[in-house]
Amino acid sequence: MIADFWFDPACPFTWITSRWLLEVAKVRPVEIRWHVMSLSVLNEGRDDDPEGDPEGYLWVPVRVASAVRHLHGQEALGRFYTALWTSRDDGQDWIGELEKALTVAGLPAGLAEAGQTDTYDDLVRASHAEGVALVGDHVGTPICAVTGAAEERIAFFGPVVSRLPTGEQAGRLWDGTLLVAGTPHFHELKGRAHEEPELP
Repeated sequence: MIADFWFDPACPFTWITSRWLLEVAKVRPVEIRWHVMSLSVLNEGRDDDPEGDPEGYLWVPVRVASAVRHLHGQEALGRFYTALWTSRDDGQDWIGELEKALTVAGLPAGLAEAGQTDTYDDLVRASHAEGVALVGDHVGTPICAVTGAAEERIAFFGPVVSRLPTGEQAGRLWDGTLLVAGTPHFHELKGRAHEEPELP
């Protein structure tokens, strides 16, 4: 089973969900394909800014991520995303971190320059639109989609978790998520209020 995963690289809750999906792939026959989406695009035109990013700083990492995927493929995007969160140094801004993450991922450090231009904005928007079209723009990041046993497309936002499920616990959450999201006419399920994420 292929799981298409759309993510904004700056979101800590999305980072945890992505690590959960990697755990799922250890215990279920799941192959992950990485795609870009953008909170900056999602929140365009809103009167309020839920991300607190009036300067558009969140465009920087998503532009670089889009450049990586366009020039080097979705597997390279997955490596870059992992390196971005596992090679960070406290106190550094995105720019220095992007160059370091690219190097760690085996990619040209010069791709960090893409974050300062709009060269890849159309690709960001197209990938974002592809993911959002599966669930609607009332959700955020991440979005995941699979093709079910009856060839139906099952897509969902999240799941949003603040601690990383591992092993069979990750697999059971996957099974349950597919069961709920694959139920015809299912719309929403929520748990407790968010707590601070514990980053793996």
